[in-house]
Amino acid sequence: MRIHRSRHTRGFTVLPNAVLQDRRLSYTARGLLADLLSRPDGWREDGRRMADTSPQGRLSVAKALRELAAFGYYRVERVRRPDGTFVSETHVYDTPPQVGPSAALPGSGRPAGGARDAHPVKDRGKEPSLPRQRTAADAVPGVRAGGRGEIPSTYLARVEPPDAPRSEAAALLHRVTAAEPRLRLGTTEAVALAPLVARWLEHGHGARELSHALLDGLPERVHSASALLRDRLTRKLPPAPEPATTPPKPHLHECAACARPSPHEGICRTCAGLDAVPPETADERARTAVRGRALVRAALGASPPGTPASVRA
Repeated sequence: MRIHRSRHTRGFTVLPNAVLQDRRLSYTARGLLADLLSRPDGWREDGRRMADTSPQGRLSVAKALRELAAFGYYRVERVRRPDGTFVSETHVYDTPPQVGPSAALPGSGRPAGGARDAHPVKDRGKEPSLPRQRTAADAVPGVRAGGRGEIPSTYLARVEPPDAPRSEAAALLHRVTAAEPRLRLGTTEAVALAPLVARWLEHGHGARELSHALLDGLPERVHSASALLRDRLTRKLPPAPEPATTPPKPHLHECAACARPSPHEGICRTCAGLDAVPPETADERARTAVRGRALVRAALGASPPGTPASVRA
């Protein structure tokens, strides 16, 4: 095997051979470690974003991070801030540190001058880094790029929590997806998807409709829960119901004769004599009523004397 190497003047990373040839680590873990060590100090990255931007899925990336943590190359610790909040600090090493009471962990950033095994320092004027993902801390004065500065307490007092509708929508999304381990979401992801859930609530849909839309027909492996939920919340949103229209009430006029409401101007039909029953119709109604009463008496077996034969028949 012949190895061909190029001389690099910018954009390169120096790694010890012991790291790249550590047979205790899988090739995925070694490649992930090389990727992390190539980033500048202060780089922000998490396992989900690394999995979403690589051919491997979250399971492979999580397994590789566990391997690196087991052999001392990767460490995450919680740090308490002066204001009482906790943040997670990630440490990546190119040489596993010695574990012991007198062991000194290697630092990061610019090494001491003249150190023999010091890490090379990137010249940011000649070797610009990749664009870093901006966060909310970048807009805070006094916070150094990379996220290691302290946020002033005066700024923390001005930070407002999410509004009530967004918090309600995020809580509903957590309740719907809690039973499905493939759709686990963090608080930040749920808040980011809350506006899409709020649209479902505005259309009159609740937890039952969301559960059918988000949980039915899930793939066997879900690489990005937030991307899948965003797609389903957007694509499966039913159309908004059309608003019910109430027919306008007819305008009524007042009868000039009896002052009763009438749909037409002038006098009403009763005052105009249009609703009067003709005499022949009144006689016919009277004969029909007499015949009906007679038939009822005949059915009951009590025909009074003087009943016409035609009626008894």
